[in-house]
Order: sequence, then structure tokens, then C-alpha cells
Amino acid sequence: MRSLRFIAAKALVSHPQVVQQSLDGVAHNLYPLLFKASYLLEQAEVIRVLLEHWPLEEFRLSALLGPRSEPTEDLRDRTCRACLEACVQGLADHVLRAGGPRRLRVADLTGVRDVKVQQCPCGRALGRWGRTELLARTCCRLQAESPGARSPVRVLADLFVTEGNFEVVVQALGPADPAPLRVHCLSFRADSLGPSQLLQVLRLAGPGELRRLEVVHNVRLHAGHVQWLLAQVGFPQLASLTLPAKAFDAPPTSTSAPDGEDPLLTSIAWELSQMSQLTELSVAFSTLTGKIPKLLGPLRTPLRTLDLANCSLNHADMAFLADCTHTTHLEVLDLSGHSLFVLFPSTFFRLLSRAAQTLRVLTMEECSIEDGHMSMLILALSPCHELCELRFLGNPLSARALRRFFVALCELPKLQYVEFPVPKDCYPEGTAYPQDELAMSKFDQQKYDVIAEDLRAVLLRAGRGDIQVCTPLFGSFDPDIQETSNELGAFLLRAFKAALENFSRALEQME
Repeated sequence: MRSLRFIAAKALVSHPQVVQQSLDGVAHNLYPLLFKASYLLEQAEVIRVLLEHWPLEEFRLSALLGPRSEPTEDLRDRTCRACLEACVQGLADHVLRAGGPRRLRVADLTGVRDVKVQQCPCGRALGRWGRTELLARTCCRLQAESPGARSPVRVLADLFVTEGNFEVVVQALGPADPAPLRVHCLSFRADSLGPSQLLQVLRLAGPGELRRLEVVHNVRLHAGHVQWLLAQVGFPQLASLTLPAKAFDAPPTSTSAPDGEDPLLTSIAWELSQMSQLTELSVAFSTLTGKIPKLLGPLRTPLRTLDLANCSLNHADMAFLADCTHTTHLEVLDLSGHSLFVLFPSTFFRLLSRAAQTLRVLTMEECSIEDGHMSMLILALSPCHELCELRFLGNPLSARALRRFFVALCELPKLQYVEFPVPKDCYPEGTAYPQDELAMSKFDQQKYDVIAEDLRAVLLRAGRGDIQVCTPLFGSFDPDIQETSNELGAFLLRAFKAALENFSRALEQME
């Protein structure tokens, strides 16, 4: 039940003109309540004027929208475009406002969550890339309108930088004079940038404060770049690191050491070991055969999240994972792309038994799990009572095997979400695995619907209707990719065109 205070706040913010006229008489401790009411009702005009006159020293978006503020409704997954634009415009108005002292010192814009379906009235989201560009353009405008600010507001932000907004972000982060809004980056995602662009923007973003760094997809890095980045920039507070595909490949001009040692890998491992707060590491789609002990062994802190999908691990790698100190602390683990029950059955069993007390999320996509492996899989997962999410798309399992597996999954008390593959019964006989996207999409939809309904019935009969199950054929929703899909598509087309031109020149030289 909502309080009378909040009901009154909703009534007030429903009339923007009344708010503007009466704001001088509003107690300072009511501003957070009025802000949440305005955000809930999507009153962008009121949000902007509240920020312009914000009387407190701090404005923390996540705390204001979260369940601990009144009312307890959590609004952090509402990345409403109108409301977020009003927040940034209100901050700009605040620093430009003449007359009277300004108390606002910190504006924390982090902590909101991007989701597939927006619950706000307008239904229009402003994703991380859009929020980055909006903040950057606002900072650049303020630098021109109010240079040499005496008491700048410290803005904490999660930045997403691509080729499309690179220039404006660089300008916003690196003004020559003190700026009215000073951006401090806590989380940084980079895509479609060159290595030199990445280094430039990271140095400006304040790597000393950075907690999360994601370098993904179309940033073409090799091991030399990674070593250079970690050694030259330095990330003392980094807790989470994601590197793009092939990030551990040798540089094109490098030669193999006569003793078989990999000095770049040794240097990268040493740099990672200096990050005393690192607990999340994602190095998917890098060839790391036989390199896991050297990469993870020197780390000072146990990892809670580890993504080794499609890293071509061998027996030595899996044996290290099963016995190392990281395993008993793992909460999120991705070993997709490895034939776990064909190549490493006993090692994988040992790994899960040691991780069982902490493991919450497990991903095993395209791991060649077949019907004959079902008994081992059920036995391996049986002690994982903390498991909340399980993903095993792309495995050739029959409807009968899946039904048996779902009966076993009902025994995992905290399980809430499962991604399961299209049963092989729904594909033409003899379909090869792993499948490409075209083959994956050619299945009997009607047959799948019947089987999926039967699997849900298994859960319902066991009293586990709380478990959400689905089959996202082409992966789970990624808001960052969704938001920048047009730019990424153009980037890939340019890369493909450049590759064709290089190939054509090589043919001409051969002739």
C-alpha cells in the first residue's frame, strides 16, 4: 500500500505548472519523493525542474528509483528516454542557473538496467549508447557556454563508446579548462574502435576509477594490444574485464620462442595479478589451449565469474579448473563450445562438485551433450542447490531425454530460468551438430510447441511453475547490440569490403 505522502506527491507532480510555482516552499527532504513520483508518471517537465533546483549534495539515480526509496516499487529497469533526457537537461540547467549557492556535488547516473520491454508509459528506451551520447553532447555544450567552472558537478556514468560517438565522447572527457560537468566513468564498454582509439578514450575516462571494462565484438585486439593496454593504462580498481574474440592471438609479426614460452601471456597474467579486486573475467572465443594455468594461476583474488566459451581447452586446462581455488568461489561459469562429457567427463564432474556451493549460473551451449550423457549430467548437477540459471542450447538432445532432465531439474530449489535446445526430434533426420544459423532455424515449429508444452507440464506437475523456460535460437536479448545494430552492420560491411580489396590486391601481385 502506498503512503499518503506518495499519493500527495503524485497529485502534485501531475500538475507541472503548480510544481514550478510552489517549489520554493517544498522541504528539501521531499525532493527524492517528488522525483520518483515524476519518474513513475513520466513527467519529464517536472523532472527537469527538480534537477535544476536540486537542493541536496548528491543525486543518485539508482538509489532514488530503487526499492529502498518510497514507494518500494523498483523503477531501475525503466530507462525511459523522456525521463533520462530530462535528468541530463536538468543537470545542465542546474550548473547554468544564476544566483544562490549550489549544493549539488555528485550526480550518479549509474545503476539503471536495460531490458527488452519497457514498462514506462511511452515505451521508448534510451540505451547505454544513447545515454553516453546525450551526456557527452551536453558536456560539450556546457563547455562552450560556461567555460572555467569554479565548482563542477562530478557525474558518475556508465559509458558505451563506438566509432559513432567516439569524437564527441573524447571532447567531453578531455576539456582544457574545468568543465561544469566532470564525467567519471565507472563502467566502460567499447565496440567498433581501433586499438589506438581505445587507448585514447580509456586514458581520458579515468582508468583509476574504472570498475568494469568490456571490450567486445569489433575491437580487433591481439595479445600484444592487450599487454600494451594493461601495462600502459593500468586499472587498479577493476573488478570485471571482458576481452574480445582472438584477444590472445599472437601479433602478426611475432615469432615463436625457442623454448615454447609465451612472454606476452606471462606479461598479461602478471598485469591481471596486480588487479587486487578482479573477480570477473570473460575471454570467450580466444584460443587458450594449455594456457589456463598460466593465465589464471597468478591471480590474487578468486574469480566469481569466468567465461571460457569456445576457448579450445584441453585436459590440462580442465584439470586446473577443477582443482584451483577459483572453483569454490565461482558463481557464473560458461564452458560453451567444449565436449565436456566426451573429453572431460570425470574432470567436469569434479569441477561441478567443488563449485556446487556457490554456482548460480551455468552455460553449456554446443557442448555435444547427447541422450547417452543424461545420467552423468543429472548426477553432476544434483549437488548444485544454489543454481538459478541454466543454459544448454545447441545440444543434440531428444524430447525424451529433455523430459527426463526436466524431472531432475525440479529438484534444484533455487532454479528460476532455463534455456533448452530445440529437440533433435524437430529437425530432419541426420542433422549435423553444431548447427549454423540456417540449419538451426529449419525445424518443425508445431512439433516443438507440443514438446515445449509437455516440458512445462512436467514442471507444473512438480509444483515448479516458477521456473521460466525458453529457447532463444539466436541467443538472449542483448540491449547493447540491439541499440547499435545499424552501426555494427555498417562496420562489418566496411571490414568485409576492405578484406575483399586486400584479397584482390594479393591476387594481382601473384599474377
